[in-house]
Amino acid sequence: MGTDGTDDGRREWARHWQYAQLPGLDLLRAHYVRHTFPRHAHDGYVIAAVTGGVEEIGLPSGTVRAGPGSVVLINPEVAHTARAGAPEGWAYATLYPSRDLIAEVAAEIGGLRGTPGFTADMVPDREASRAITDVHRAAEAGNALAADTLLRGVVARMLTRHAGPLPDRPLRRAGAADAERARSVLEERMAEPPSLERLAEELGTSPFALLRAFRDRYGMPPHTWLTDARVRRARLLLDTGTAPAEAAVTVGFTDQPHLNRHFTRIVGVPPGAYRRERAAG
Repeated sequence: MGTDGTDDGRREWARHWQYAQLPGLDLLRAHYVRHTFPRHAHDGYVIAAVTGGVEEIGLPSGTVRAGPGSVVLINPEVAHTARAGAPEGWAYATLYPSRDLIAEVAAEIGGLRGTPGFTADMVPDREASRAITDVHRAAEAGNALAADTLLRGVVARMLTRHAGPLPDRPLRRAGAADAERARSVLEERMAEPPSLERLAEELGTSPFALLRAFRDRYGMPPHTWLTDARVRRARLLLDTGTAPAEAAVTVGFTDQPHLNRHFTRIVGVPPGAYRRERAAG
């Protein structure tokens, strides 16, 4: 488990990994004090049990403060931030289930139409919080039967109690198509993206209109989204064994230190530690 000391004597540590017997799931257990997560989003879902201190999550709906016994629920592609909400920081156990895993459990339990989405940002549920922590413990102990059973149980509990059809985001319809086209351009030209002015010119709109439309659609301005997207793509490269230095250049960071800084801020662990855990799993 990765560790690093802090100047004030409080210890931060984190482990971000995959258990081979639980496909479609990432696991993060950590204690953060000074670390802050910049605005970012996930391809899949977030189900997090706060086990100590207070986590402060900045969501489109406002700021949520989560303490021990609470479960934080975030849908795919929802931009958010996270930081300590108390001097002692916060500790949590997080499940990152893929869309396919959520859809599979939703189909098994029935009753949900369309793509499932959480309808609450944070719920007090000590039983579910303990179950999430137990998923981690079972996975860390190599107990696949217990880990899978506990995982499906807690996902089913959250879907049954706090989910409905994935809500559509309110969009300024006039700019929605431009925002989606801009995202496609940035994905295709990630290593050498155009300026905002050039991008707007290519799409036949103005920089300010494109900026507003992009923020409405994705919850962050294009440059912030691009940094997040680069880190996501770097994760995929690291998953396949690509060295961090090569991944950095491929996704458009100027060098490995730039990847290290942004990756650590967004993922919560350095790329080297992330890659080692993938290799070990």
